[in-house]
Amino acid sequence: MRGNDSTGERTRGGVSRWLGKLMKCLWSEEKLREENRMIPSPESIATKDSVSRYSSRAGSEQKQDTGNIEEAESSLRESGCLNYEEARALLGRYEYQKGNIEAALHVFEGIDITSITPKMKLTLARRGGRRKRRSQSDATPPMSMHAASLLLEAIFLKALSLQGLGRFKEAAQSCKVILDIVESSLPDGLPDDFGADCKLQETLNKAVELLPELYKLADSPSEAISSYRRALLHHWNLETETAAKIQKEFAIFLLYSGGEASPPNLLSQMDSSFVPRNNLEEAILLLMILLRKVTIKKIEWDPSILDHLSYALSVSGELRGLANQVEELLPRTINRTDRYQTLALCYYGEGEGFTALNLLKKLFSFEESSQFVLALLIASKICGENNNLNSAEEGIRFAQKALESLHLKCDQMTSDANFLLGVSLSALSRFAVADTERISRQAEALEALETAARMTKFRDPKILYYLSLENAEQRKLESALHYGKDLLKLEGGSNVNSWLLLARILSARKQFVDAEIIINAALDQTGKWDQGKLLRTNAKLQIAQGRLKGAIETYTQLLAILQVQTKSFWSGKRIYKSSGILDRSLEIATWHDLAYVYISLSQWRDAEVCLSKSKGIDPHSAGRWHATGMLCDAKELNKEAVQAFGNALDLEPNHVPSLISMAVVLRRLGEQSHAIVRSLLTDALRLDRMNPSAWNNLGLLYKAIGPSMSLDAADCFKAAALLEESAPVEPFR
Repeated sequence: MRGNDSTGERTRGGVSRWLGKLMKCLWSEEKLREENRMIPSPESIATKDSVSRYSSRAGSEQKQDTGNIEEAESSLRESGCLNYEEARALLGRYEYQKGNIEAALHVFEGIDITSITPKMKLTLARRGGRRKRRSQSDATPPMSMHAASLLLEAIFLKALSLQGLGRFKEAAQSCKVILDIVESSLPDGLPDDFGADCKLQETLNKAVELLPELYKLADSPSEAISSYRRALLHHWNLETETAAKIQKEFAIFLLYSGGEASPPNLLSQMDSSFVPRNNLEEAILLLMILLRKVTIKKIEWDPSILDHLSYALSVSGELRGLANQVEELLPRTINRTDRYQTLALCYYGEGEGFTALNLLKKLFSFEESSQFVLALLIASKICGENNNLNSAEEGIRFAQKALESLHLKCDQMTSDANFLLGVSLSALSRFAVADTERISRQAEALEALETAARMTKFRDPKILYYLSLENAEQRKLESALHYGKDLLKLEGGSNVNSWLLLARILSARKQFVDAEIIINAALDQTGKWDQGKLLRTNAKLQIAQGRLKGAIETYTQLLAILQVQTKSFWSGKRIYKSSGILDRSLEIATWHDLAYVYISLSQWRDAEVCLSKSKGIDPHSAGRWHATGMLCDAKELNKEAVQAFGNALDLEPNHVPSLISMAVVLRRLGEQSHAIVRSLLTDALRLDRMNPSAWNNLGLLYKAIGPSMSLDAADCFKAAALLEESAPVEPFR
């Protein structure tokens, strides 16, 4: 106890001596200043209060006090006496460390930064120049490096004090002073070992990191971006981790701040260097630099870097670039499951579903697939979208495995698994040969979709959409209409596909006027670029009502929009990489639709012009050859029609309109056996079970064969009549 008491006595004695010297310096400086201007007594700057507060709790902060003593003694040894500003810097730091922020700020505000700035600049410049020249013959600087470091720290603590009091703009201005002083003193940057013998480098690191945060708190986004760029482009000799942290925070601010900054002016870059043109590109560049640092092991792995880069590249449509970044990561940087799932999503987003599915199957081969619920759901989704029997069966298996693994642990994922199961069952039903199997699969699909909808309380738009779609395809139009209306209310009319589905359901109910009202309402709420499919459906509704001239005007309006889009695409003014492909396919289909209208009006020349336009876009289109065949058939050029339909089937063997049209012409000519015609029609029905034209023509074939097939013919005619009553103006799907 006696030893501890003696240590405390020595510490308190040291603090008393330090405060005594500090007060002496303050008094001597005050006397000099009083000759020029009247200023408050040093007692008014809380010096007496500081001493009295210290004396009441001197033994509680021995470590901090010892540091302050050493700081004071170091300054005294270098200069013989602390000047006014240095004394205030020490006293202010002492108050700040005690948590007396307002008192500390009051002390710091007494420092005349304007008068000491030239001295600090000269000191820093000479120190930097001396280290370059390695010469000791330079003139003595106006203040010691230790004093300059002490004053810069005081300015930084003043900024922190202002921040603590919510005065963010002033805090930023104070912090900026530090960077201005150092940058103007050392325009070429700090030498690697600059300030190693004092706290200058530490203070500078903190100031560079703090400044953009202060501007963000002050709601000054442009200044924040400028300070971020300044922090990264000037050579501040920052620690690797500090620089990486600034890069990450800057990228996050660029991605999510909501504003658009002007591109950086990188005059020092080479002509071949990449200069980002907008926030998104600059953020991607920063995040890719960080990933490179991870790869070469300059910084520790931070999973949020990949999360933000995934978002940025997804928004920009560069999923292949994201896949490349993930593939370049060193093994064990991220776990195998995350790697394969991310790569699968990237390739799926790029339209390479087969590659994505193979990656997931490879993941399943490593361990029991039931452990990868998310991967199972992704695989089921990919399979459900592939229009073939094997994929539909695989999609069902993946969804069922996911359900077995979940055991109702997560309602959202269980709902998704039921939804995907319903989608795959619906796809499988379209390949069923027997009616009993098809009806069974359709019932199971509806049951799975309804289960998914109940689990989400009918609040998930995608589930409601497919529930309405499945009911419509099964010709349960009342239920389809109910879910379609609920979907439109839930989305607030924001999804074009929901408007289209509701209009098609109404057209299947032969409510053409109501369907047209829906389309017009959708057009009012949709931008020009997204009106293409709506205008095409509107034209078909007009055709169904016999208003062919109105349909021609609508198609003309649609083609004008598509041509403007095409010009914008080639001029580089597009947002999504895939938009050009979608618009061109819609343009081709529109030219074909317009050709059919002209054929029905016997305007052969206009129809030929439409087909030539389509050929200019895609010379290998099954749809164009079918329209050409219909034109030849209308002109009673039967052989040319057969050849055109044959060309369509060579390009696309499962093209249902060409199968039906070929069967019609061959049956009329009577040159082929009934078996060939029947084969064409049954193939068409295998691909599209709900096609009334195929059923009707099959009935005509059975009728032509003779009385032995009269019952079959009657069944076909009955099916055709029922389907025609509920046929939409265009397919639901």
